[in-house]
Order: sequence, then structure tokens, then C-alpha cells
Amino acid sequence: MTKSHGEGASLLEYPASQGRAGDLFQLLRDGKARTRAELAGSTGLARSTVASRIEALMLSGLVGPAGEATSSGGRPPSRFAFNPSSRVVLAVDVGASHVIVAVTDLGGKILAEQRLARQVSDGPEAVLDQVVAQGRKLLATAGRKAGELAGVGIGLPGPVEHDSGKPVKPPIMPGWDGFDVVGYVQQSLRVPVLVDNDVNIMALGERTAHWPEHGNFFFVKVATGIGSGIISSGELQRGANGTAGDLGHVQLARGADVQCACGNYGCLEALASGPAIARALREQGLDAAKGSDVLRLASDGNLQAIQALRQAGRDIGEVLATVVNLLNPSVIVVGGSIGVSGEHLVAGIREVVYRRSQPLATSHLRIAVSIAGDQAAILGASRMVTQYVLSPAVIEATLAGTAAAG
Repeated sequence: MTKSHGEGASLLEYPASQGRAGDLFQLLRDGKARTRAELAGSTGLARSTVASRIEALMLSGLVGPAGEATSSGGRPPSRFAFNPSSRVVLAVDVGASHVIVAVTDLGGKILAEQRLARQVSDGPEAVLDQVVAQGRKLLATAGRKAGELAGVGIGLPGPVEHDSGKPVKPPIMPGWDGFDVVGYVQQSLRVPVLVDNDVNIMALGERTAHWPEHGNFFFVKVATGIGSGIISSGELQRGANGTAGDLGHVQLARGADVQCACGNYGCLEALASGPAIARALREQGLDAAKGSDVLRLASDGNLQAIQALRQAGRDIGEVLATVVNLLNPSVIVVGGSIGVSGEHLVAGIREVVYRRSQPLATSHLRIAVSIAGDQAAILGASRMVTQYVLSPAVIEATLAGTAAAG
């Protein structure tokens, strides 16, 4: 599996010396309609070269006509723009106890979606077989053919070696360690398949859909576990081995005697995740078996549950204060089943982050609840695929295939 590519090039970044259609296409990815003359002026390419590249892109369907520009005399020049409906993406969010499968266009618009109850512990074959079967149904629901599928993006609830797409010792995914997710899915769907940790793609989806102007962005998922996705200078940061953002296993002094599922003591996840908060409430005599019970109690006005969420927020805030001082994000978004529950958790986070971080680092910092909610991972999985399939090199290969088929 090849790594995902970054954002489309700006006008100033256009590699005019290459003159490939794939490079020219990057200028059109913003959706703005342009004439051949405008593209020639932006790139420095000859009008004839631009015309041939546009013709190839139109034959592929990636670019389509977008009306006519205002005429300065004579026939009005035609304009062209990116056509995001030309292909579709299968976007998949695999959680601990659910699978969400969606079909999107190349612009991230969701065309069909289905949420399924499925335990990730059922194993990779069972889960991925259901993903493929449901994906085919959704393609039909959206009125799209298998040949229009550009790629598949999958988010998994555990560490993933991004270059290979293989899970690496995932704690809640028995049978998945080292499993060839890419190869298995490609036996049924012969398109590019990209796999990443679910929090990374949630960060990508949330930022792309709702915070595109913020290049330094930090996403925190608070659910059965706690993790984060880091976007710095507009690029998702995975680290050397794909484990960047493992916030849940940072140690807190308050939990020195609390053992985490990882075997260490004092991990943030052992204190502030959904199961950890539920355990704390059970010790106080309340009926709280899981994170959803905590949210139910809090929504009913139970003071102990509200206080427990606020304390969990303080614990998370203690770790995030260090993150703010180190990475200086402009936005921190809190998501996940517990994170999107409301202001009690976020209030605790804000309380500590603003008190413990350096004033300059927090002078314009926003801490907010996820806007995308449970669609963040789907949007991110789609974006991960489009960053790859719309990159210059892959566009060139697509056009070559279109020409050969013609």
C-alpha cells in the first residue's frame, strides 16, 4: 500500500516544468472553474498543452464543463472544474462494537451510509467480509457501479503500521495482529485500500470538514479508550511507526495505584475513559456498567456523574496542557462517544489547560466539542483515499488506463 499524498498544490507550487495532466489537475481540486487561458497563465504552459491535458481529464470524467466565462469579444471561453461525482469512495469506520460503512464522492459528500452492530473481537475475516458485502449494497443504493469505485479507506480501533495497513498488537482486537487487511479486502474489491488508526482519520475528517483554515489541529477521542490525532502545518503526523498521538498511556500522578489494561499504572485511559469513569461511579454505589450509563446519569442530573465527568476532563486537561506547550495547536477538538457528550468533560479540560499552559500558547486557542460527531471517521477515511487517488502520479496512471481502454 502506498502512503497517502498531501493537499492539492497551490498556484505557486505548480511544477510547470513537468506539464503533466496530473499536475495540472491539482489546480482544479479546489472546485473553482477556470478557462484554458487562466490555466495557461497560472502554469506557464502553452495553450495547446493545456488543451490536451484538459481533454484527457475530461475523458476520465475527473474534470467537466462549468459554463462559460464572460466574453471580451467573440465567443465566450469555456470553463472547466473538478467533477467530484466522477468516482466514489468506500469509507469504513471499525469500532470496538460497531462498523460504519459509507459511500462518498471524491469531495467527501456522503451518498449512502449504514451503521452495523459488530464486535471487532469477532476477528478480521468476519468483520471485513461484512464490510465488503455492505459496501456492495451501498454502491447499489447510491446508484453507482463497482467500476466507479476509486478506493477503500478503513479506520481501525488500534495501532496500525501505516505503510502496510497491518494492525500491530492491538489490545482490543484479538486475531488482528499483523493481519493483511489490504490484501484481504483487495481479493474482493480490486482498488487501492488504505488503512489507518481510527483517531488519525477522525482528526483528518473533522479538520477537513469543519476547521480547514486551521493547519495546527489536535483531535482527542474519549470513548472506550483515549487517543489523539495530530495535524501540524496541515499534515497528519503519524510518527516513525504510526503510533504518534497515543495520549491514553501518558502517566498521571493521581493514578499511581490504578492499573491500566496495558499493564502499567496511572495511565490516563485508566482514569478518564468511559469504562474508567463508570468504574469510579460503581465504587460510589451507582449503577454504571459502561460509559453510556455515565452519560445517562449525567443527563438525568446526577451530581456524582457530572462531577466524575468534570474530573475526567481535568485529568485529560493535565496531559493536554503539555501538548499545548509542545505543539501549540490553534484548535483542540474533543470527540468520541464520551467526548461529544456535552460540556462537563470539556469544562474540566478547559479549566486545567488554560491554567497550566503558557499564556502565548493559549492566547488564541479554541477547545471545542466535535462537530462531525460519529461521521468524523467516515469523512476522514474518505479524505485519506482521495488524497492518494487524486495525487499527480495516480492521476497520470488513471489517465493512462483510460486511454488504453479507449
